[in-house]
Amino acid sequence: MGSLYIECNMGAAGDMLMAALLELVDDRAGFLERLNNAGIDGVTVSSEPSKKCGITGTGITVKVDGREECADGHHHDNHHGHHHEPDREHHHSGYHDIEHIIGHLKVSGNVKKNALDVYKLIAEAESRSHGVPVRQIHFHEVGEKDAIADIVGVCMLIEELAPDAILASPVNTGSGQVSCAHGILPVPAPATAHILRDVPIYNDGAIKTELCTPTGAALLKHFVGKFTNMPVMAVCKTGYGMGKKDFPQINCVRAYLGDISGDNCMDEMAELTCNLDDMTPESLAFAQETLLREGALDVWVTSIGMKKGRMGAMLSCLCGNAVKDRMVSLIFKHTTTLGIRETICRRYTLQRESTEIQTKYGPVRVKSAEGYGAKKSKPEYGDIAKIAQENNLPIDAVLRQYPPA
Repeated sequence: MGSLYIECNMGAAGDMLMAALLELVDDRAGFLERLNNAGIDGVTVSSEPSKKCGITGTGITVKVDGREECADGHHHDNHHGHHHEPDREHHHSGYHDIEHIIGHLKVSGNVKKNALDVYKLIAEAESRSHGVPVRQIHFHEVGEKDAIADIVGVCMLIEELAPDAILASPVNTGSGQVSCAHGILPVPAPATAHILRDVPIYNDGAIKTELCTPTGAALLKHFVGKFTNMPVMAVCKTGYGMGKKDFPQINCVRAYLGDISGDNCMDEMAELTCNLDDMTPESLAFAQETLLREGALDVWVTSIGMKKGRMGAMLSCLCGNAVKDRMVSLIFKHTTTLGIRETICRRYTLQRESTEIQTKYGPVRVKSAEGYGAKKSKPEYGDIAKIAQENNLPIDAVLRQYPPA
């Protein structure tokens, strides 16, 4: 079905994600009918055109017993423009209630599992934030039926779209403070911040309110395989999921569906470096081996001249953002450095595969790579060296048998 890329320049919330994905399906009316017949008691979901900054997209309205509720159950007027009426009493669902409701819906087992996994992320975050067990959590912010509709709706749309991969941009959380059931909290709220751990987030200071809600954060965390800048992509469909409020920037989640070319593989890396002039070669080699074993993509040492004419070494570690903090800790632990420099860089890679060929001396694994108009292959050194040793041959003599005779 292609790949899905979600642009979160104005954060994310359940209703906005559902609206953006809804624009990517062919039968929108059919989807809404299936969602409304799923069995969420008293809930009706509808869509309507919405225009922001001159661009037309889709807005989602969720009503419970005929009344429009606040997406994510928020008790504050957030960037989606929802708020609770002060004189209305609200029921707060516990985790067991959520399991019961979702477990009895008329949706596929896969949708039920994904929806419960999303709620588990929220429950664990709320548990950590408030210091109570998961089973005692009451979803003051996210447990109302409208939030269930948002989560189940997104899970149903992901199942229908069946993308080969799901990627998303770094997430704008917004800034400032937000009023909730527990008082005034910083943005992102503690539960949202916990859900978004290991996810690249930022705020540009332009919007002084919450842009990423707990439900939006949990849906992204559950479904997105990689958070990165938009890759080279042949886009076939674009969806705009609009929020309720107006800002100088277009208030939407934008979703792209299309093909990501295998010839254009780019990801974001961190290069960590430090200068060393008081380590033995053995200790430095041990540090390199440890970093590689623990998840570094590459580690190398460069000879450098340091102050007072001393010879030294610059240790460089290339790693993904997901393991960067771990690499920093290991460098401090296994080297004498007092400081580490970080450079964020982009890495372009070829599509790689490993195959096995037969030579007159036996099987040899071959690494092949292709992309960007280039194509190359190389026999695995370990296999070539083993054959040379077993047959008492120079390694060049074995290499001459590749390609196989």
